[in-house]
Amino acid sequence: MTLQSELLDLASTLARTAGQMVRDGRRRGVAEVTTKSSATDMVTEFDRASERYIVGRILDARPNDGIVGEEGTDTEGTTGIRWLVDPIDGTTNFLYGLAGYAVSVAAADERGALAGAVYLPATDELFAAARDGGATCNGEPIGPSPNRVLSGALVGTGFSYLAERRVLQAARVASIIGEVRDIRRFGAASADICYVAAGRLDAYFEEHLAPWDVAAGELIAREAGCRTGDFGGGPMRPAQLLVTTPALFESFVTLLSRPIAP
Repeated sequence: MTLQSELLDLASTLARTAGQMVRDGRRRGVAEVTTKSSATDMVTEFDRASERYIVGRILDARPNDGIVGEEGTDTEGTTGIRWLVDPIDGTTNFLYGLAGYAVSVAAADERGALAGAVYLPATDELFAAARDGGATCNGEPIGPSPNRVLSGALVGTGFSYLAERRVLQAARVASIIGEVRDIRRFGAASADICYVAAGRLDAYFEEHLAPWDVAAGELIAREAGCRTGDFGGGPMRPAQLLVTTPALFESFVTLLSRPIAP
């Protein structure tokens, strides 16, 4: 078994098992809700339990790897492999009983993501990819939409937890909505990216994300055949992420590079 295969198997198992755990817990009810960066940035006992489970299993299997998790895990490793864990991406959806949340687990080396998995508990879908190995959903190969027309593009995006950033993001959406088919805002970056990878959206863009939000999904999208980058067409970075079908990337760079006014 190659390193990529080993890491992908572990990421997939952990994302699915943790996702099933939080889904079952949600059905029993959420008892503990606190906030982080703002009053709308929520965390539940299931976010913390999911991260503890994933981190514990990684340490059991690969005790010398580094791990960074959304809920505070930050351990140095010695192997050159670092895990990026989002124990519940879309906690607001999870808290409100909406379907759009996910568990995202990725392993990266000095070149970026090496293997990643995103599990959507509500639909029982596991998106997964390893570098140079293609991308799958529940074991079946996936690829982006063949759409080549900007005016026919269905576009996903997201908004910050901070109100002042949301105002600017909403202005950007308003500036482009007349030039695309429509906009969708589902509420979990990792899931949105996978929707582009599977041809359910034609493009996705968002700002002010964290590495654990995008590591697995961006790899899945690239391995599925999508193009990824920042709003100016440069390399992908969590601060600015654009994911599109191959034919639409340059058109979206043009749209997103335009100045916006609040």
